[in-house]
Amino acid sequence: MAKTKKERTTSHHEFTTAEIGALAHLYRGEVYRSTLWRTRLDTTTNWSVVTLGIALSIVYSSASATPLPLILVGILVVGFLGLEARRYRYFNVWRARARWIETHFYAPMLRGEGVIGLDEWQEVLANDYCRPHYHISYFNALGRRLRRNYGWIFAIQAVAYYGKIAVHPTAIHSWSQLWERAAIGPISGQTVVLLGVFFYLVLGVVALVTYRMDRDKHKDKPEAISMG
Repeated sequence: MAKTKKERTTSHHEFTTAEIGALAHLYRGEVYRSTLWRTRLDTTTNWSVVTLGIALSIVYSSASATPLPLILVGILVVGFLGLEARRYRYFNVWRARARWIETHFYAPMLRGEGVIGLDEWQEVLANDYCRPHYHISYFNALGRRLRRNYGWIFAIQAVAYYGKIAVHPTAIHSWSQLWERAAIGPISGQTVVLLGVFFYLVLGVVALVTYRMDRDKHKDKPEAISMG
């Protein structure tokens, strides 16, 4: 007779030696996949840093150089951020599984509690294999990468851009000079600066909203209910 859900979640299962070995190999596989996707995350971040460095070297190579490359590289970095957020969703799947096994299997073993555990955490892991899905949304992944890496990249870009138009070719002395240097072809300097301010406000809102979403999601969450 099949067990009810309540019976499954309150029963215990003692792993055999073969099952422990299989679970150990499963853990190694999840760690390997999370490490592989972690490397991919580092790759897109490195692309962003390198392109920003190239733009900085071009812009500050001479006093007469245009600050336009810093704006163009900002657009490129946004593309890298979008790509990295997608990769982070994949990375988070493998990381969450590996962490789940660590906290519910290896940690009790190290505390001397043995390898007997509630079926609930095993069922959660099994369901994640049977019905794989992302543990966080694309929006949340975007916010996490922005807070941890890309916020600093965009901050450096902003400081470098406004530093460029403030000191080259000579130190700025009036608002009219600022608007003149910030202008891009037919686009007025005021419009360019307002668009820049709006862009950074959007980044700040995304970072703040996703931070609060993450905090609310994990606040007072029972440990054995869900992954991610």
